[in-house]
Parts: sequence; structure tokens; C-alpha cells
Amino acid sequence: MRGPSMSPTLRDGDVVLVEFGARVRAGDVVLVRWAARPEQLSVKRAARPADDGWWVLGDNDHGSTDSRTLGPAAVLAVVLCRLWPRPRRFRGRS
Repeated sequence: MRGPSMSPTLRDGDVVLVEFGARVRAGDVVLVRWAARPEQLSVKRAARPADDGWWVLGDNDHGSTDSRTLGPAAVLAVVLCRLWPRPRRFRGRS
């Protein structure tokens, strides 16, 4: 992961494990892609379903480019846990 958008939940350089095809719920940390930036993958928090994907937000309101700027995102995977440097499982996932 790169950048401050998910601080304090995740920090620049954290390594995460994701599950592709997992059911997305509001509040999940997710891996996304925007139509406007197809070459860029981002990690954000799923806020609510939208017509064209999910409305996603960074945990750091002052350091995130997210759905407030780019609109709904396509969710590719759900982040299960942070593997490194401080292992942590995320809410509601086994």
C-alpha cells in the first residue's frame, strides 16, 4: 500500500492479504479501481453500494482521493488482514 489515505488503519508500505470475489459489506476495507484511472489500484473503505459500483472513502479525510472526487469504484477484492509490519485481521472476516 502507498500513501496516507487509509491512515491510521493502514500506513504507507503495509502489506495486505485480499480475497477476490468476497461479498462486500459497508465498512469493509477493499481493493478498488476507478474507470477514470484504470491503471491504478487503491485501498479504501466501502461506504455504500452505488449504481455503478461502491462509494468508497479513505480513512484519512484530509489525505485521500476517493469517491468524493472520482465517483463510485469497482471493488475487486476485500482486504482480510494486514500481513506486515504489524499483523492485524480486519472486522468480520475469518
